[in-house]
Amino acid sequence: MSQEEVKSGKVLSPVTPWTDRSVPGIHIPDEQQTLKATFTEPTIECPECHALVTRTAMSFNAYVCPQCDEHLKMKARDRLNWFFDQSGQELGQEFVAKDPLKFVDSKAYPVRMKEAQEKTGETEALVVMQGQIKGLPMIAAAFEFDFMGGSMGTVVGDRFVQAAEKAIASQQPLICFAASGGARMQEGMLSLMQMARTSAAIQKMKEARVPYIVVLTHPVYGGVTASLAMLGDVHIAEPKAMIGFAGKRVIEQTVREKLEEPFQRAEFLLDHGVVDQIVHRHALRDTVYRIVAKLMNLP
Repeated sequence: MSQEEVKSGKVLSPVTPWTDRSVPGIHIPDEQQTLKATFTEPTIECPECHALVTRTAMSFNAYVCPQCDEHLKMKARDRLNWFFDQSGQELGQEFVAKDPLKFVDSKAYPVRMKEAQEKTGETEALVVMQGQIKGLPMIAAAFEFDFMGGSMGTVVGDRFVQAAEKAIASQQPLICFAASGGARMQEGMLSLMQMARTSAAIQKMKEARVPYIVVLTHPVYGGVTASLAMLGDVHIAEPKAMIGFAGKRVIEQTVREKLEEPFQRAEFLLDHGVVDQIVHRHALRDTVYRIVAKLMNLP
């Protein structure tokens, strides 16, 4: 079993019997204590079925639980490296964060930035790469949720706008993997301005007839939902992704009603026409390729 088989969606489909799923490094014991002693390498616990899977096995399977098919959060760089045929060329690295408001809450903004960079290994909450899927050139942007909640500040806006401009100049589609808590409060109005900037860039793409596909991953909220995440030509969601503007708790406190599951889940939004389709992560590459080929009238 190769990474290409995983990328093509040919392995570990939701209907494959568990006994037929030969993924290295997974073990489902009866006792949690036994499990922790079983592995010699770091493990990841599935939040749904609580199976412990080695990090290697989970990475190999695109961070989809081999037992229950739960889609775990995926780092932006891992996602883009998995998405493209080969490693893509990174764009937008010249944009670096500043502290124009000298913002301080419990910590100074530069301190929070440094902590986020050390935690994720990224310089900002958006990673942009240019690469190919099945030989078709395209540009993809992925949010890193672990970087300050994937919040959108000026650098995220700069990188997205540059990606859109390059997509127009090269007539290549732009794919956005959204995962964000919204606008970055530490940048105040400058952060909110990115909603308008990214929306304007997307409008230019539409005028140039360059496809813009949005993949909504878990979770997507706030100013990102209210701008770039809901302006695509096609909106794809990963299974069970939470998608909304305000959080469920805030809405409940406002309307004073209990909101039952699956409110704000991808499946709920599909039923109400907010997203176009829900696609298993293993099938995303093929699905995006087919959509782009159709929109660009390719054979």
